[in-house]
Amino acid sequence: MDKKGMTRRDYLYLMGAGATALATSTVNVGCAGTKERTAKEQPAEPNPAEVTDRARRMQWWHAAKFGMFVHWGLYSGLGRHEWAIDIEGIPVAEYERLAKQFVPKPNAARAWARLAKQAGQKYMVMTTKHLEGFCLFNTKYTNYCAPKQACGRDLVREFVEAARKEGLGVGFYYCLWDEHHPDGTRCAQDEVARKRFVEYTHGQIRELCTNYGKIDVLWYDAPWPLDAKGWESEKMNKMVFELQPDIIVNNRNDLPGDFSTPEQEIVAEKGGRAWESCMTMNDSWGYHKADDAWKSPKTIVRNLITCAKGGGNYLLNIGPKADGSIPEESVRILTAVGKWMEKNGPTIYQAEPFQGGWHTYANYTRKGNTLYVHVHFWPGSTVTVAGLRTKVKSARLFATGQPVDFKQEEFRVQFTGLPERAPDELATVIEVECDGEPVQDMEWVRRERPRRAVDVTL
Repeated sequence: MDKKGMTRRDYLYLMGAGATALATSTVNVGCAGTKERTAKEQPAEPNPAEVTDRARRMQWWHAAKFGMFVHWGLYSGLGRHEWAIDIEGIPVAEYERLAKQFVPKPNAARAWARLAKQAGQKYMVMTTKHLEGFCLFNTKYTNYCAPKQACGRDLVREFVEAARKEGLGVGFYYCLWDEHHPDGTRCAQDEVARKRFVEYTHGQIRELCTNYGKIDVLWYDAPWPLDAKGWESEKMNKMVFELQPDIIVNNRNDLPGDFSTPEQEIVAEKGGRAWESCMTMNDSWGYHKADDAWKSPKTIVRNLITCAKGGGNYLLNIGPKADGSIPEESVRILTAVGKWMEKNGPTIYQAEPFQGGWHTYANYTRKGNTLYVHVHFWPGSTVTVAGLRTKVKSARLFATGQPVDFKQEEFRVQFTGLPERAPDELATVIEVECDGEPVQDMEWVRRERPRRAVDVTL
């Protein structure tokens, strides 16, 4: 987030070509700040072979549901968010001096990976280069990189080794926008500069896809100031898939990619398209020492449940300090989430979409004919779900296996004899076995539930 209420993609859209569009026409801004596509902008339907290959590549990702995002760079030393260079207008020469101070402790990523595994996260995505232009990996294209500055080490390699040691998927974030490269802005007006900058960008992406073994995710970001044609994004993706046949890529090089990326909100994609909601634990991506707007573990668990219910993934961010240590609040929150996942993870992993209704104190996930009712605000001895059109066969508390009595009527199911106090303060899960795929229809309840007379007779 750049500031409250605006994502980085909103900001880029408004400052770039979108500013012209806004001056001449009405543009709807959808999730992650991307303008809604017109009919002619819609991507072509993939052929059957592409659909089959995408399903193969994404099978692990759909099952994983929960990942860790890591924003780390020179900005971590400032402690004022990763956009400091832009928002504060810091002169490049002044900002470059941070590279002489950025010397993280060796293998800091091992603690990140251990925490991710403990939290129940199945993959990690780390910033290899953010908009500041400083590379955490070894590159032949510039000496503005960790191995050639004070750090003297390839921090991306340390990250890859740490994630693999914990059995986690490896993802690389790469920001196309570059505040340091001389062609980073003039590429939009100067064709020679554009070609030079695109060669630089493609070259670094080639390095990332060549020098670190198998990579699971490539997470593009911030395509300002060019569009897909200017970035030569088709060529870019073709190169990536030739080098990494099993990789998945997102939609932020202005191509549809394999999945969409709503930012700081949870919005399920239509038509079964894959999506991943990326979100911070406070209001900042990079380390911000003054940002105390931390989400509670309960909020994180509720967000994860909502993503799983909608068929999406949840990519939750940490912003390590300059030395690589994790902020204490991040550790506290993820540790609590991990304790919940240790007991309830099977209700999240491999969950299938459930088109259920809204509830004031619960949410849902589903696997096959099993409905998981996640009760985050415990009502007491009875939990009631309306609109379940499928016959319930049995119910139990998921964490303990304790059977739960239930009474199913036409418009509602009541689960009774429950403890007065919540068995789990973050969310207690009731596993409900149905005689078919669970279907909930709240519109049917509102339409068909009998009314009586206007006056009341008691």
